[in-house]
Amino acid sequence: MEKRDIFNRMIEEGLIPVVRVTSAQEAMDVADAIKEGGVSFIEITMSVQGAIDVIKELTKKYKDGIVMGAGTVLDTETGRAALLAGAQFIVSPTLNLDLISLAHRYSAVVIPGAMTPTEILTAWNAGADMVKVFPAAQLGGPEYLKAIRGPLPQILLVPTGGVNLQNAGAFIKAGATALGAGGELVDKKAIQEKKFHVITENTRAFLKAIKEARGK
Repeated sequence: MEKRDIFNRMIEEGLIPVVRVTSAQEAMDVADAIKEGGVSFIEITMSVQGAIDVIKELTKKYKDGIVMGAGTVLDTETGRAALLAGAQFIVSPTLNLDLISLAHRYSAVVIPGAMTPTEILTAWNAGADMVKVFPAAQLGGPEYLKAIRGPLPQILLVPTGGVNLQNAGAFIKAGATALGAGGELVDKKAIQEKKFHVITENTRAFLKAIKEARGK
């Protein structure tokens, strides 16, 4: 899938599920559950054991049915390995300008992390497709995002960290382009009990909250 198509679909759906689990098998099971919930994107964090292999296997399994992404990417070496394994978007909790350049070389969507207005604008000026505002809830939640959007309305923001079903709609109304949802979507208890249908239901609930907040 072309970068522009990935970018547009990401904005349209508005949800990037963040998979941070303890094993490759759990990651595979969670990915199945998320896809069942109706999302086209899955971010596998590099903290998952064998994350590169997981990305490779899921890319092979789903092809264009799921757009695979690599999360918690901290350096260009890891980013390149993820892209070669099949990842089509890269997410980082921090701002690494070299990582943005790498993503451009591979025509991949890149979403670096930033906290302050200066970091957010620096990321955008360096060519970020969207900017991950992290940790969003701890920074002040939707009100912080709304405040950032005032002087920087042109920047596409993806709040991540503490995003849940209670504040998802408020983040969208505050101007979020998409939401990064981790622990509140990928329920750890459900994984331990192998109740993956809970994750599917959570995915559908997040998508519904986003649509309602957008007035659709």
